[in-house]
Amino acid sequence: MIIPTPDILNSPDPDISGSYFAIKRARKAAIDLAIQTNTAIVTTINGKIVRIPAAELIKQRQLTA
Repeated sequence: MIIPTPDILNSPDPDISGSYFAIKRARKAAIDLAIQTNTAIVTTINGKIVRIPAAELIKQRQLTA
C-alpha cells in the first residue's frame, strides 16, 4: 500500500519546502557531471531501477532545451 505524502512545497517548515529546490539543483548537478565524465545515472522510474547512459541524458536535455 502506498501512503500519499503531503506536497513538500506547502510545508510550514521553510527547510522542508526549500528542500524541493535543493533536490532539483542536485539532480541537475549529477546529470551535468555524468555528461562531463561520460558515465550513467542510476535512478528509479515507476519503481524500477534504471541506468541512463550519458548519451541518453544528452538526448533528453536537447529535447527539453
